[in-house]
Amino acid sequence: MLVINEPIHIKKDADIAESVIMPGDPLRAKYIAENFLDDYEEVTSIRNMLGFTGTYKGKKVTVMGSGMGMPSMSIYATELFRFFGVKNIIRIGTCGVIDKSVDIPEIILADKAFTLSNFAYQFCKSNANLVYPSETLNKKILKANEKLDYKVHVGGIMTMDVFGPYIDAEYLIAKVPENLDMLGEEMEAFALLTVAQKLGGNAAVMATAVDSKYSEIVLTPEERQNSLNDMMTLALESLIIDD
Repeated sequence: MLVINEPIHIKKDADIAESVIMPGDPLRAKYIAENFLDDYEEVTSIRNMLGFTGTYKGKKVTVMGSGMGMPSMSIYATELFRFFGVKNIIRIGTCGVIDKSVDIPEIILADKAFTLSNFAYQFCKSNANLVYPSETLNKKILKANEKLDYKVHVGGIMTMDVFGPYIDAEYLIAKVPENLDMLGEEMEAFALLTVAQKLGGNAAVMATAVDSKYSEIVLTPEERQNSLNDMMTLALESLIIDD
């Protein structure tokens, strides 16, 4: 089988920082660069998966989209870790709520990710369906939040192969072991954490709750963006905390 030894989906000579913030939407990466970074420049745009590198309070940071779903996330995370010397990736996404303790638009910091998918077997011949984030990154995120004081829940994220709101996902959620404390469901976390574990990188996952079977709240576009701004700020602030 052909073994690829250079990036295909990220510009080969892209100036990528050691720490990367990854929203799913490439236009959200552009928004972060424009509103949070200094001296930023676009460093990759292959397939319109935009990436930008700049500084946040003097810290060099890259923000780049991951796309939707585990296959897309795994492509970009793999290339970042393998070919660009990236050490840290923090996913900042959105999720649906599957535990009534979480309100819209509060933030979930994943302490584990569970899936019913066979992604791990296909990626690295593992039968695992549970994977964990970097304790160091999670501690930095919580440390940064001591000053910001956002409402952050620490618990599990369920990663699915389908977009939850399009189906009746209860039959899938019912298959999660009760002791795993799943708070939300989304489509990328398990892949990122699996890739990081396999390739020796650090990864963390945050997700803002934007829909819930326990709530009739529908965020306006402005409310949605403001809540995402909190998560973006928290991710960036965590990166400037010294080891």
